[in-house]
Amino acid sequence: MKPFGLSILFALGLLSAQAQTHKDYPPSLYPDRVILGWQGNPATSQSVNWRTDSTVSNAVGAITEADPSPDLAGKAMVVPATTERVVIDGKTVLYHSVHFTNLKPATQYNYRVGDGEHWTEWFQFKTAQDKPAPFSFLYFGDAQNDIRSLWSRAIRGAYSKLPTASLMIHAGDLINTSNTDWQWGEWFEAGGWLNGMVPTLATPGNHEYYRNEQGKPSVSKHWRPSFVLPTNGPAGFEETAYYVDYQGTRFISLNSQLAIVDSSAMTTQVNWLVQVLKNNPNRWTIVTHHHPIYSTAKGRDNTRWRERMEPIYKQYKVDLVLQGHDHTYGRGLNMPLGKSRKHPDGPIYVVSVSGPKMYDIGLQDWMDRAASNTQLYQTISINGDKLTYQSYTVTGEPYDSFEIAKNSKGQNTLTDQSPVLPPERLELPAEYQKRYKPEQLEEYRNRFQEYKARKQAQKK
Repeated sequence: MKPFGLSILFALGLLSAQAQTHKDYPPSLYPDRVILGWQGNPATSQSVNWRTDSTVSNAVGAITEADPSPDLAGKAMVVPATTERVVIDGKTVLYHSVHFTNLKPATQYNYRVGDGEHWTEWFQFKTAQDKPAPFSFLYFGDAQNDIRSLWSRAIRGAYSKLPTASLMIHAGDLINTSNTDWQWGEWFEAGGWLNGMVPTLATPGNHEYYRNEQGKPSVSKHWRPSFVLPTNGPAGFEETAYYVDYQGTRFISLNSQLAIVDSSAMTTQVNWLVQVLKNNPNRWTIVTHHHPIYSTAKGRDNTRWRERMEPIYKQYKVDLVLQGHDHTYGRGLNMPLGKSRKHPDGPIYVVSVSGPKMYDIGLQDWMDRAASNTQLYQTISINGDKLTYQSYTVTGEPYDSFEIAKNSKGQNTLTDQSPVLPPERLELPAEYQKRYKPEQLEEYRNRFQEYKARKQAQKK
């Protein structure tokens, strides 16, 4: 009977494992989903956000200058946190945020958060310098699907490649269903302790939005409670449209989702953006938003978004635009075919994807480098008058590379280093190969050949 009983238990366990399609992430007394961000000057402040269950009544953060000795608790200053009560799916959870201020520039700090008894581990971060200085950061396209199982290798591989990253940019669609807690749980688990060490700048995508009870588009109930992002955007766009100045570079996040579904939201952000760019003392300007100015996926084209934004980018000399949404990779700029691309007359546009969801790539004229069916992450470094961009596959191989040199007049010179890299990965995702009809496959092969012919012509 014993073997039979074990087999029954095994079978029941197996059935249970098959029925359980995802992991649950219940909150507790101990803080989880710890993440760094900014709502002040990165040289003199650092903000932290975390989650607990609804029984916690005394949320605080503790901070001290980093010390190689273990005597941190006795030296740390305790700072009260603010708490927000959030009800999702009938369950109440608490989100807490603490703002460490009056910090020293270019200084390493240790911190932890908790309730005075139930603490996190001691994390470490370094404040920005209070002047232009070299730094590097990470950029991710959409995570969205299979976050725990497959996207985790993107963020962990990126940090392994660039452990000195000063910040991380996420260009929207971090998750698939805006208010589904387990998906947010997967996103935070994948980043793990990295989120508590490297500040995050995130911009919302269409999958962060839902229709509220009044039928109006609303950002995820998780968005503002989960992050600490700047509130210096236009009214009503707090923590979705904003800017941060970091060591001589202005980072600007735009809410493309609201802009595309609401023309007044587009106009509001256009007017705000012009002022932010007009009064910009920084040497470099980087914009991030979810929907691409130039799409990479077949059949997609955000015409109104492009018509409003691209003239502003060109007028105010935006250097780089980092985007997502299209689940393929493309990098290039808007210049006529046959014209030298060495001196761009506008920003370099990038569309990337870090998660496993893949689309049919369009192979449009604007692209100088493309990829299909490939998970990627990007490292970007700024050092004085030079910006260096590297894209890597999630298995760590270099995939795309370029440099921008900026002269004393603010004019850019582009050096495209991709020709010395391995051939482009342009095979259709397996899903498309299975369901496409023969004529659709033939259309893709023709598109592929035309793209390769254009690339060859540009080399002459």
